[in-house]
Amino acid sequence: MNSSASSVVNGGISFWYADDGLPAVREPLPGDASADVVIVGGGYTGLWTAYYLKKAAPFLRITVLEQKFCGYGASGRNGGWLYNGIAGRDRYARLHGHEAAVRLQRAMNDTVAEVVAVAEAEGIDAGVHRGGVLEVATTPAQLARLKAFHARELSYGEKDRELYGARETAERIRVADAVGSAWTPHGARLHPVKLVKGLAAAVEALGVTIHESTPVTEIRPRHAVTPYGTVRAPYVLRCTEGFTASLKGQRRTWLPMNSSMIATEPLTEEQWAAIGWAGRETLGDMAHAYMYAQRTADGRIALGGRGVPYRFGSRTDNDGRTQAATVEALREILTRFFPSLAGVRVAHAWSGVLGVPRDWCATVTLDRSTGLGWAGGYVGSGVATANLAARTLRDLLQRDSGQGGRTELTELPWVDHKVRKWEPEPFRWLGVQGMYATYRAADRRERLRPGTESSRLARAADRVAGRH
Repeated sequence: MNSSASSVVNGGISFWYADDGLPAVREPLPGDASADVVIVGGGYTGLWTAYYLKKAAPFLRITVLEQKFCGYGASGRNGGWLYNGIAGRDRYARLHGHEAAVRLQRAMNDTVAEVVAVAEAEGIDAGVHRGGVLEVATTPAQLARLKAFHARELSYGEKDRELYGARETAERIRVADAVGSAWTPHGARLHPVKLVKGLAAAVEALGVTIHESTPVTEIRPRHAVTPYGTVRAPYVLRCTEGFTASLKGQRRTWLPMNSSMIATEPLTEEQWAAIGWAGRETLGDMAHAYMYAQRTADGRIALGGRGVPYRFGSRTDNDGRTQAATVEALREILTRFFPSLAGVRVAHAWSGVLGVPRDWCATVTLDRSTGLGWAGGYVGSGVATANLAARTLRDLLQRDSGQGGRTELTELPWVDHKVRKWEPEPFRWLGVQGMYATYRAADRRERLRPGTESSRLARAADRVAGRH
């Protein structure tokens, strides 16, 4: 192996920050303050919400409070997948009817184009390439799931997606053992940190106040409490995703699920010629413990999946340092997909947390009696979903304050969705560890015993997880 653990840059937030540089940290909150809207969390959700609110109502005094720096969490560590997936759509179809879920999916399809358009309008060079999303199957069971997935997406109104066999898949990307794939145009690759930095700068230019190095310890009606003072506002919006558990009273609200990534050294032209991938699609698979990858603007492969999925007590890491076993597991996926890259060096490894509700459904809420709002629980699909959530929060707040009425966004089925809390420890730790161990075992079984039926192990894990 050409990639020793000592040669890998491990942590340091993410490769994206190593590539683009850490930002100069803005000043913390200087003391007690007031605002019209206070937003807790300086990631995609918080910044997009500030952006759209300030655009709609320039007179609003908006303050963003961020515990480290904007993009420190998932917004600066993700795989750079801007795509139309949304957590919980099938459940929303069961709860609210198929047509309601179709409207939600249509809104997500439009969101991909919205993010690209705003980035262009604001002069944010985020390395966007609209190559769509290609999801591959490498076993008979994965192929059966892929075909079912493709049919389900068509049923939700996505008429412009395509299903490929082995030959057509290889013409796009030569993944070893790929027997089929599905492609949607509603996806793009981007550089997460360049997007979040540009968005923060655009928000400040509009007149929004951002205080960094300012952890919020408690949110209550009309108050965001920090060690440096309290910001009082009629509206307090929680946009903290995987870090929600650190807030007082929120330990069991959303589970901080860990996801890990590696980035290779830049590949040569000969290596890319062997792989293909000229369309620069974002790449995923149909495994139960799935992977996600992109061809970066500087010619690397950035690839991610689940490592250590959860830390006891809903703890989160600081700098993204990743266990050697996880780095090696991700490298194994890389070389299984692309055997010709067996000698390629892994240059960087990192991890971060995403927010997982107990029913795996993303939500947007504004409590009109308290002025408290929140959005998140994206389960790894937040790059685009955060934008739709932000525009929905804008509409909900404008409706509540008398500046607007009902809109198509306020009527989407994920608005005001209620979900129960996660189990107390040690039950949630045992459950999550067992769930992902079972998914990985199911994937191994499907590779070793080819058949079109999904492993019963995976179905059991789904029931435990509450995903269906």
